[in-house]
Amino acid sequence: MSTVPITKFGAELLKQELHTLKTKERPAVINAIAEARAQGDLSENAEYDAAKERQAFIEGRIAELEGKLGSAQIIDPSTLDAEGRVVFGSTVHLEDLETSQKVTYQIVGEDEADIKLSKVSITSPIARALIGKYAGDVVGVQAPAGVREYEVLDVSYV
Repeated sequence: MSTVPITKFGAELLKQELHTLKTKERPAVINAIAEARAQGDLSENAEYDAAKERQAFIEGRIAELEGKLGSAQIIDPSTLDAEGRVVFGSTVHLEDLETSQKVTYQIVGEDEADIKLSKVSITSPIARALIGKYAGDVVGVQAPAGVREYEVLDVSYV
């Protein structure tokens, strides 16, 4: 089984979700199933069917999270020393050469990517183009509207 990179922050979020599912969601759905069973005939009991469906979802998500955490390679960006090179976990400050717009992205694992939080997946086109680059480098990124060029202004590890 191969390892999957994830930042320390992302791993903590997955652990919190797993803890919530095991300590709150799972017991709640077990109680809901017990209450639905107490109502009698299960063949036409919508509450029972909904609770069983919810239980299947929760158990599936628990297994998925345990698998992800089991194969995770947790990387703490603040301990990286990549000598100014863009690597997994680094925060990159860019300038769009066409529009002069400045943007900042952190390169993270697939599960923690969220463009609203300026976190891009390591597998995204922009992250793949940036890996290995240094401040001052110009990169071309294939976007739906064509190739966009960015200049790497700064690379930090926070």
